Amino acid sequence: MAFESRLPLKTIFKGEPQFHRLISLAKENDWKSLPIGERTAAVGQALTGTRYKSYTLEIDNRIESPSVNLTGLDCWTFFETSLAFARMLNEPEENWTPENFLHYIEIDRYRGGVCTGEYLSRLHYLEDWLYDNNKRGLVEDLTTKLGGSSVPHAAHEMTAGWRHYRYLAANKSLLGPLARMEENVSSRPLYQIPKSRVAKIEPKLQSGDIIGIVSHDGRLFSTSHVGLALRTSDGVLHFMHASAPHNYGRVLVDSRLSTYLRTYRSDTGIMVARPLK
Repeated sequence: MAFESRLPLKTIFKGEPQFHRLISLAKENDWKSLPIGERTAAVGQALTGTRYKSYTLEIDNRIESPSVNLTGLDCWTFFETSLAFARMLNEPEENWTPENFLHYIEIDRYRGGVCTGEYLSRLHYLEDWLYDNNKRGLVEDLTTKLGGSSVPHAAHEMTAGWRHYRYLAANKSLLGPLARMEENVSSRPLYQIPKSRVAKIEPKLQSGDIIGIVSHDGRLFSTSHVGLALRTSDGVLHFMHASAPHNYGRVLVDSRLSTYLRTYRSDTGIMVARPLK
């Protein structure tokens, strides 16, 4: 499928040297032969050291478009970049292009896999992303199969902090529809595997599984962070993620997943999504 953008390529695609480096690594290491999860983890490992940068998707005041910025990643763009690049490798090598990469970003990032040019066609909450991508058969939500249970939650971060989002600040008329979207997301159950049980289920996790972190703010639960599972040669299941500036400020392979969760008191558990294709 041909990718079409309403914005110039120079606006929506940044980090071409990094892209070509990943292409070279993919060819040298035959990433295409790996299962989709291991392939995603391989891309993620190649991105370690990339600096943390937030709000890289806020690229225009009006027009929403799939975009990639390989010079700086936040926790969400790290996992989706790794997954989209891994999916692109299913194509013949002549199709390993920025435009096709953006096509796979669009499939992952937008409700129903289609960017309409409207800001709210983007999946802004991780639980909404998981619901949509699981429904479309792109990933499998393993949270309940691994012992997850529902917790009271609310999705309200964006209406509370709308001034931080370029599109919302420029288009206050979006605040009403945004609140209705958040209400819809909040109406669906949020499931988590409590962090006290994560060590027991780690053997069932695989490299490339998408690990969503659930936190508690003293009143309700919400999704707060996301990364990838990585099982190293010693058998340990690590958490690989883009860590915020107040911590490491870059993409890294962190400690064992269950150990990582114990580090932060507000983190209460995880959601798990396994890429299927």
